[in-house]
Amino acid sequence: MFGPWRTLTTMVFYLRLALGLGGLLGNGLLLWHLGLHVPKGPLAVYALHLAAADLLFLGCQVAFAVAPALPGAPATLPFAVTFVAFAAGLWLLAALGLELCVATLFPRCQAGCRPRRRAGAVCGLLWALTPPAVLLPADACGLLRGGARPGACLRLHAAGAAWLAALVCAACGAGLALLLRAACSSRPRPRLHGPVLGSALLLALCGLPYALLWSLRPALSLLPLFPPLANLLACVPAGARPLLYCTAGRQPGQRQPLRAVLQRALGDGAPPGPGGLALPMGTV
Repeated sequence: MFGPWRTLTTMVFYLRLALGLGGLLGNGLLLWHLGLHVPKGPLAVYALHLAAADLLFLGCQVAFAVAPALPGAPATLPFAVTFVAFAAGLWLLAALGLELCVATLFPRCQAGCRPRRRAGAVCGLLWALTPPAVLLPADACGLLRGGARPGACLRLHAAGAAWLAALVCAACGAGLALLLRAACSSRPRPRLHGPVLGSALLLALCGLPYALLWSLRPALSLLPLFPPLANLLACVPAGARPLLYCTAGRQPGQRQPLRAVLQRALGDGAPPGPGGLALPMGTV
């Protein structure tokens, strides 16, 4: 009985470690090129912050996966800290999807009404709001230090669960809106349509168990295999996002540097111009 269980948990551990390390490499390269080499259009700013959130999340997953082997490692703190990065990624993915929806559905209004530094201000606001939204309920429920406060825990946790459900619905709803727009319109799709739609699909399939684990952790923690599987699946969207960008920006039959591929993929919703290159609107 214990032999197959030990084998399964070992496989989940090594798969989580492999996905985390591969995602760290991909998001590190993505962060390097977006930060230093790709022009900063508004969608590129969202993608830059999303890559930072994915890098932080995967780094926490790798670090806390090996933490139980260390003496004196905390049991509940890693989950709360890791979920901050996961929630920040949800915020940023929802903002990126909504920005792309507005740019796709109302291109003239978006080009004329968009403040110059709105994307950076929105990302900074999301980074500032995420830690209190996660850590305050965690502290009230005793995940950060001993002594849970049941009344405050119930209120804050219910508010956090509702906020998380709204985030998931916003991220998946943006992907659904892009899918419906592509199905009902004959106009050329922006290159970033595919990565955002793929991210929303991966979130619905692989990120939802991790969100449920946070929202329903007293019940789901009783299932021994659910927490490690939820952590494993949560690494998939964060690790696959660089591949989605590269797939969207790659030209078949040509070998190009990553900088050119990312610049083509993050064309800020504009349809491809001559030669297949879409320039970010912030650089025009």
